Amino acid sequence: MAKVVIALNTAWNLVNFRSGLIRALVDSGYQVVAVAPPDEYVSRLAALGCRFVPLPMDNKGTHLGRDLLLLWRFYQLLLYERPNVYLGYTIKPNVYGSLAAHALGIPVINNIAGLGAVFMKDRWLTRLVCGLYRLALSRSAKVFFQNDDDRYIFVSRGLVPEAVAGGLPGSGIDLDMFAPVPLPSQPPLRFLLIARMLWDKGIGEYVEAARILKQRGIEAEFCLLGFLEVESPSAILRKQMNDWVAEGVVRYLGVSDNVQEEITKAGCVVLPSFYREGTPKALLEAAAMARPIVATDSVGCRNVLEDGVTGYLCKPRDAPDLAEKMERIVRMTPAEREVMGMRGRVKIEREFDEQIVIRNYLAAIEAILEKAPVVV
Repeated sequence: MAKVVIALNTAWNLVNFRSGLIRALVDSGYQVVAVAPPDEYVSRLAALGCRFVPLPMDNKGTHLGRDLLLLWRFYQLLLYERPNVYLGYTIKPNVYGSLAAHALGIPVINNIAGLGAVFMKDRWLTRLVCGLYRLALSRSAKVFFQNDDDRYIFVSRGLVPEAVAGGLPGSGIDLDMFAPVPLPSQPPLRFLLIARMLWDKGIGEYVEAARILKQRGIEAEFCLLGFLEVESPSAILRKQMNDWVAEGVVRYLGVSDNVQEEITKAGCVVLPSFYREGTPKALLEAAAMARPIVATDSVGCRNVLEDGVTGYLCKPRDAPDLAEKMERIVRMTPAEREVMGMRGRVKIEREFDEQIVIRNYLAAIEAILEKAPVVV
């Protein structure tokens, strides 16, 4: 039986973004080993049919000693597991896991889900990350990108050979799990932003847009859903969130393992991120459930919607423009919002079905195995 190791930066990430792929690999007869730092989501991985191996990882740091230790840990793990294919996601598993796999002659498939804040400025950290990516990806069998902008950057900078650079529709979406549901019939209209609570995600602009709309007498509810005080220089502190809530401008809903329930209550989902997104899963989920969406005209976000058809694009870092686009949603009739939402569903069905992602991965793995004998 061929073995596949899949590595990410959190077990939460494995459960929330790679469950469909893991199930498909298991159903196809592969032995799947999931690798990540342990958290409260580890217990859910067994239900997917995979085996979990904990691997400590300093996700946000750039400490040379800790990164070399991570490289050694990946090497030891892969030496013991001896998988037929290594699947890497997020920066450190993509870099250090790939380097360890290459050293052991294990074929690698990478997934670049978004370049993040580090690629938004030309600084020493950007150059360092580029150098590490170039070293780690140069021998990979396949490198998947979640949008064409990121693929162009990596190929044009020589970080990855063009011949192995492929495209995916984000993480894809389970069209059965995220099915259309009627829009709420009772006012007020609820706007919902689903993301980690980071300034880079446009949280500040969303709060300011809510203020603007409230000052105009707009009757609407402005909600936030996602992890607070995450490990990031861009993290929003709990005190700041408490101040916004006390002001009465937004509602913070905390975190939820049933995001469908929260989307069902929303009349529109918003993501004003100026972060370099891959393809935001929250927008895919919202559109799949036939919700109009408002998002920034930025890398990743713009791929999910058609401006004026399935939602509205707004300018990055521009709260007044965001408020204007959100007001357009408020001024629409319920029937118009319903039509906009269903157009979004059709787009998701056509372009972002999770099965597209799964088929691409299975094909890439099969191509690798055809070139090498399967170790049993």
